[in-house]
Amino acid sequence: MYSAFAGGAIGVQVGFEESVELAAHFGFEGIFVDPGYLIKAGPETVVQMLEERNLHAAGWGLPVRLLADQAQFDQSLEKLPAMAEACSGARALRCGTWLPPASDDMPREEMFRFLVDRLVQVCQVLKKSDVRLGLEFIGPATSRAGKKYEFIYTMDGMLELCSAVGTGNVGLTVDAWHIYTGGGSMDDVLKLSDEDVVYVHVNDAPAGVAVEDQRDNVRRLPGETGVIDCARLLRNLQQIGYSGPVMVEPFDQRLKALKPNEAIRKTKDALDSVWPK
Repeated sequence: MYSAFAGGAIGVQVGFEESVELAAHFGFEGIFVDPGYLIKAGPETVVQMLEERNLHAAGWGLPVRLLADQAQFDQSLEKLPAMAEACSGARALRCGTWLPPASDDMPREEMFRFLVDRLVQVCQVLKKSDVRLGLEFIGPATSRAGKKYEFIYTMDGMLELCSAVGTGNVGLTVDAWHIYTGGGSMDDVLKLSDEDVVYVHVNDAPAGVAVEDQRDNVRRLPGETGVIDCARLLRNLQQIGYSGPVMVEPFDQRLKALKPNEAIRKTKDALDSVWPK
C-alpha cells in the first residue's frame, strides 16, 4: 500500500499540475487524477508527469449519477467509456463512489436491486478498460436519522452488494471512519483479501462524542484523538497484502482554513504517524 494525495479531501483547491508538484514535494507516493485534465492533456502526458516524480496514479471518482432518474443516469453513463479508457491509459485503474445509508424513496431490498442493476452496467464499462470500482458504505447513525428506510452502512452489507453485482471488478472502499461509526472493528479487514479492497481512507473522530452522535462531516486527522485506531487498521491491511492507495479524508474545517502547504504538511505528518513502521 502507498500514501496518496487528494487535495479536495483536505480543502486544498489547486489545479492538477500543481497538485502533482505538491504531492511529490511532501513525500506522497501517489495522487488521485483529474479525468477532465487527463482527457484534455492525454494519458501519455500524465504518465510522464507522474513517472518523473515517482508517483502512482491512485485513481479517480466515478462520475455516474447512480440514483438519478433514468435519463440523467443514461447521460452520465454515456461519458464513462471515454473517461475509463483515458484513465486506464494513465494507469489509474481504480475508481470509487459511495452509496447512501438510507432512503425515503425505496425499501432496502428494492434499493438493493435498483443499485445492483445500475452498478452492473457501470462495472461492465469499467471492466473493458481494466478499471476496478470501490464502493464506500456510510456508517454514522446520524446519516440515517430521519430517513424512512435504512440501507447498507456496514462492511458485510457492502460485501453482499459487491457479490450480487458479480462482475469481478467491484470491491470496497475501506474507510476507518465508517467502520467505527457503523459499529465495526479495525480487525474486520483481516477477513478480506487485496482483491476485496480498492481504496482506503483514514481519519480520526472527535473525542468526547458518543459513536451514535458522530456526524459525517466533522472528523479529525488520523492519530489526532485516538478514538479511531488508524494504525491498527493499516497494520491489518498490510497483513492481508493490500496494494492500493491510502488517502486522508478528515473533513476538518480547521485544516481547510490553513494555507495549502501547511494543510498538506500537517496531513502528511498525521498519515506518517499511523503508518506501519
